[in-house]
Amino acid sequence: MPDISDISRLSINLATVRERYKITEALDAVARHGIPAVAPWRDQIAQIGLKATRQHIHKLGLKVSGVCRGGMFPARDKAGFAANLADNARALEEAIELEADCLVLVVGGMPEGSRDLQGARQQVQDGIAWLVEKAKPSGTRIAIEPLHPMYCADRSVVNTMAQALDICDAVGGTVGVACDVYHVWWDPNLREQIARAGASRLHAFHICDWLRNTKDLLLDRGMMGDGVIDIRQIRTWVEAEGYVKFHEVEIFSKDDWWKRDIDDVLATCIQRHRDCC
Repeated sequence: MPDISDISRLSINLATVRERYKITEALDAVARHGIPAVAPWRDQIAQIGLKATRQHIHKLGLKVSGVCRGGMFPARDKAGFAANLADNARALEEAIELEADCLVLVVGGMPEGSRDLQGARQQVQDGIAWLVEKAKPSGTRIAIEPLHPMYCADRSVVNTMAQALDICDAVGGTVGVACDVYHVWWDPNLREQIARAGASRLHAFHICDWLRNTKDLLLDRGMMGDGVIDIRQIRTWVEAEGYVKFHEVEIFSKDDWWKRDIDDVLATCIQRHRDCC
């Protein structure tokens, strides 16, 4: 098993430091701490533009573990669905330009006013199939990130690794999964589904913690080791399948970690990655 203290396996999803710092400040800090990789969000990339983001990342010698995010496919009508596809094409272009390991998809919830859950899921599968075809010339990997069922209505109608892998089976190509422990730690079939994915379809591994007394289901994630998730166990399952890519720290924390100094946050990420993951 790889040395878990090896910082070469660590990546910082820039959501972890998004509130107080612009993308250039965040990238500089990540490089300053010797962390080798980042995962920027598209709104952060837009702060300085795609070309400038690529140049800054290359100047610092950083790798890109993923781009967040594509997806959000379901729409109320054909025009809305077409617009969502066009936005995903732009997201793919950004992932290609940044030479990202993958484009992460948060697939989208049910259109406003709709009760057609199966219809939304069909739109998701159709949209991913379309995007995978667009990705073929570049070989860019597409990673479906299943979200906790609490997000089914508004953010993602794909809520388990099994559902994500069913789409992978149907679509084929470069599509796989992003295993985010925050969203899947509770799943009694998680180990089985990680094995089902295998190394070829495990495109990303995201880490943080679920606080036992969480105050906000979206914006109160915990630092690794502060909650109830056995992150090391899940990492063991993932790496037993041959996963050798990054452990990407992704923490949304409006009342805690987002308020802290970036050097404190990143130093803690390094320590907790060593001690808890």
